[in-house]
Amino acid sequence: MKTEEADPAGGNLLHHPAVPYVLPFAVFLVLLAVGGYLPFRIEWNYALRFGIVLAVLIAVSRGVMPRQISHPLGSIVLGVGVFLLWVGPDVLWPAYRESWLFNNRLVGAPKGSLPAGVKTNAMFVIFRVMASVVNVPVLEELFWRGWLMRWLISTDFRKVPLGTYAETSFWVVAVLFASEHGSYWDVGLLAGVLYNWWMVRTRSLGDCMLAHAVTNACLAWYVLARGQWQYWL
Repeated sequence: MKTEEADPAGGNLLHHPAVPYVLPFAVFLVLLAVGGYLPFRIEWNYALRFGIVLAVLIAVSRGVMPRQISHPLGSIVLGVGVFLLWVGPDVLWPAYRESWLFNNRLVGAPKGSLPAGVKTNAMFVIFRVMASVVNVPVLEELFWRGWLMRWLISTDFRKVPLGTYAETSFWVVAVLFASEHGSYWDVGLLAGVLYNWWMVRTRSLGDCMLAHAVTNACLAWYVLARGQWQYWL
């Protein structure tokens, strides 16, 4: 059965089969956590984070990268659809996120935390967009739908074909995916369900990466063109 992956242990000092799927995501989270403590200007923090994560993806994960995209048009349409779902509630109901559901200690608040000066900083904008469109879709899809969605079915996850459906893994991944999006957990849940469904439908990690990249590209455009910086928490 096609799994879109080679043996990640070949030529890799990190032999555990989960490492190519999990390590980029873990490195990304660590860099997010320590970013505020690094002695660099914010644009250099973003540039450093982008470079480190990209290097990890290339060095560690290249053996499990998808070789093809089977449904490019459908993936693009899905990506645009998820973007519309993401911003739709705030456009249709401007006071929607004022609810306590999206403003509490658990999920935070739907407010951007970026200093005003960086919004016109070309270096910051370039690396923020590149991270959103290049790094994040790849590392998140490797982790959520390439690894966790299968690992929850069997710890010997490489024997589980990509896109295998199991109710528990499908919904656990969707909920956890939602939880990482803070005050936007509701649309994060919808996105998680749709990306999971697309994984089951296409059995293609490349298609999920493309859909995710299109969503993030549309959102980056919306942030920059419309000044909606709250979406870049």
